Amino acid sequence: MDYTSHYESPLGGITLASDGNSLVGLWFAQQKYFAETLALNNQRKHLPVFQMAREWLTIYFSGKDPGFTPPLCLRTTAFRKEVWTVMLTIPFGQTMTYGEIASRIATQRGRKTMSAQAIGNAVAHNAISLIIPCHRVIGSNGSLTGYAAGINKKIELLKLEGLSHLFSSQSRAQ
Repeated sequence: MDYTSHYESPLGGITLASDGNSLVGLWFAQQKYFAETLALNNQRKHLPVFQMAREWLTIYFSGKDPGFTPPLCLRTTAFRKEVWTVMLTIPFGQTMTYGEIASRIATQRGRKTMSAQAIGNAVAHNAISLIIPCHRVIGSNGSLTGYAAGINKKIELLKLEGLSHLFSSQSRAQ
């Protein structure tokens, strides 16, 4: 059984999902791949993990690094789990390129290269947005590539983290 809860953020409604102990999902309303990892049989419930996630979100939307991560359960393929785990290492207020993630995964696998497109697909399917910071992943030329919740939300999240310098006219050209 999965459980859900709602959080109203400054950027719109967010659905939180849990298996009862860990977060399994965090999605903005109408985001691409919304609730992809959520069991069809689910119900609203108050859980300690939701309280912890709400605390994380409240600190985050105040413009600060929450400094902790709620318990997470990554329901995905082994490859996506590798990519999502790398994204968890991107510090608040910093970015990483798809190519840098590809290079790191290639090294972990003992390979010379890894497809940045494969990385992009794994990033796009991130089921625990914000906490697994896919909004911090940018193109190799510094461009603000797509974001499942919409490029405008990505821009606002990066501004919140003090990364306004990324928004040159070149960055917005996709």
